[in-house]
Amino acid sequence: MQANEDKVRFDWNRSLPRDRELDPYILELANPRERVLDLGCGRGELLKKLKEEKKVREHGIELNSEHVADCLAQGLSVIQADLEEGLSDFMGECFDLIILNQVLLTVKDPLALLQQALRIGRRAVVTFPNFAHWRIRLHLLLTGRLPVNQTLPYKWYESPEIRLATIKDFQELCRELHIEIESRRFLQLNSLVQNRKVNLWPNLRSTVALFCLRRGGQYDSNPK
Repeated sequence: MQANEDKVRFDWNRSLPRDRELDPYILELANPRERVLDLGCGRGELLKKLKEEKKVREHGIELNSEHVADCLAQGLSVIQADLEEGLSDFMGECFDLIILNQVLLTVKDPLALLQQALRIGRRAVVTFPNFAHWRIRLHLLLTGRLPVNQTLPYKWYESPEIRLATIKDFQELCRELHIEIESRRFLQLNSLVQNRKVNLWPNLRSTVALFCLRRGGQYDSNPK
């Protein structure tokens, strides 16, 4: 049983193809020489790209000690800490960009983590699987069970996702908290077509959402 748990934990920490597929879009949002903090940075693949391609001042927080060791071996500035406990010591706006790549729905208090990220960072990139995708709706309707696929590769009792969210849910949260959505991108990731951008009805058609946020500002339209 322990071996299976270790495998699930290892797989989730930045070893899934879908995480790497989002890297180019996150790279686009980082400006050269910014101070970047990657929360749940795994083995540091994204941080290394940011350091090499954008010359950022990279920092990372990761709970898995083996992954931290891998990061340090690559010369990356990473510390071992729990995401929900390791941010309170940082001063406000001490980073230019905070990255929450597929981690927000895996913590006990995603709202607190999001608020902390926007406290210590000028901007935050958040990505998460969209549970309103039409295939998920259809699968639930026809089978009454949660799907297992490329975007959601775990059975319900194995999944690190302890929260479920849709694009509409997240945008409503941003509206309520007066969080500015600086930019957003919706993607359809599946075995047939990789990285297809979704512009029409993203809440229904996209499997993954990416938001770039900052505090304050105005909220605009919801997707279908």
